[in-house]
Amino acid sequence: MKAGTLPCPGRTAEELKRQRDAAELKKGKEQRRAARVAADAAAAAGPATPAAKPAAPATPIAFLFPGQGSQAVGMLKESKDLPAVRKMLDTAQAVLGYDLLALCLEGPKEKLDDTVYAQPALFVAGLAAVERLRSQNPAAVDGCSACAGLSLGEYTALVFAGALSFEDGLKVVKVRAESMSAAAKQGKPHGMLSVVGLGDADLEGVCAAVRAARPDAVCQLANFLFPQGRVVSGHKDALEEVQRQATAKGALKAVPVAVSGAFHTPLMQPARDALTQVLSSVSIREPRIPIYSNVTGEPFQGAADIAALLPRQLVEPVQWEGTIRKLVAAGKNQMHELGPGQQIKAMVKRVDNAAWAALKNTAA
Repeated sequence: MKAGTLPCPGRTAEELKRQRDAAELKKGKEQRRAARVAADAAAAAGPATPAAKPAAPATPIAFLFPGQGSQAVGMLKESKDLPAVRKMLDTAQAVLGYDLLALCLEGPKEKLDDTVYAQPALFVAGLAAVERLRSQNPAAVDGCSACAGLSLGEYTALVFAGALSFEDGLKVVKVRAESMSAAAKQGKPHGMLSVVGLGDADLEGVCAAVRAARPDAVCQLANFLFPQGRVVSGHKDALEEVQRQATAKGALKAVPVAVSGAFHTPLMQPARDALTQVLSSVSIREPRIPIYSNVTGEPFQGAADIAALLPRQLVEPVQWEGTIRKLVAAGKNQMHELGPGQQIKAMVKRVDNAAWAALKNTAA
C-alpha cells in the first residue's frame, strides 16, 4: 500500500467498482429523462423564435449613393491606392473582363457614359468613396445607421449595408447594365425627359393627354426626385410632345436626359427578366442597417423583400423625394453623398434645406 492511503475495511475493490457503475448508470438515466422533458416542452411551445438581429446604431448619419449621370472621367483618382479599393478593382477586372480603373481615369467620356460601363463604374466608385471616407473619418462610416441609393446607387447601398457581397453585387450590376442597354435598343426609340417647375397634377395631365393621342406610346412619370422636379420616361415622339405641352404650361425646364432608354417603365421588362434570373443566383442577406427602397420610399423589410423589389425598380417609378423625406423624419440629418459629383446634394437642397446644409460629399 502506498504511503498516505488508508484501507477501507469491509469493502473490496470489486464492490467499489460496482457502486460507481451503478451511480453512473443512474446519472445517465436522469440526464436522458431531463432531455426528453425538455424536448417535449420545446415541441409544445412550437418553433423557436429566431434571434433578433442587432439593432442599427442610433445615429443621425445616413449614406446616399448617386445613380447614372454622375459618372465623370477622373473618378477613382483619390481612392485608387487604398488597399481595399485595389482589392475591389482586382475583383472588378476579373468579373467585368476589362480595366475599369483605366476607363474611369482616362475615358473616353463617350464610353464611360455608355450604360454598360457607367453602371459598374459608379457602383465601384461609390464603395471606393466609402473607403476614402473611412480613411479620413472612420467614425462616420462606423456610425452610419441608414442608407439609400438613386437607381443604380441602390446596389451600392445594398453592398455597403451587407445585403450583397461586393462580387455578387458587381455581377448583378453587370447584368443589369447590359440588359438595360439591350432593352433600350428594342422597338421605337425611347428615352427620358427632365421636367422642372410643374406640379404633379399638371404634368400627369400632360402625360395622360399624350397617351390619349398616341394609344401605343409609353409616357409616364418615372422619377420623383424633388418637389416639381420629375422625369418623364417613354417613347421619344411622346416625350417631344410632353416637352412642348409642359413648356406651354409654364415648366421652367423640359430637357431630354442623356440616357439610352426609357428606364423605370414597362419598356424595361426584358431587363427585369434578366435581373430576376441573376438575382436568383446570388446570396442576399439581411442588411445590417436599414436600406430605403426606390420603389416604396421605405426600408426594405428583409432579404426576401430586396429580391422582390429590385426587379420592380426597373419598371416602376423611383420615389427619391419620398426617401429623403422619410430619412429626415427618422432623424437622419447628417447625410453623406458617396461618389462622384453632387447630384444628390442638389436634389436634397430642394427637399430639405437644413439637411442640404449639413450634407457632406466624398468623391472617389
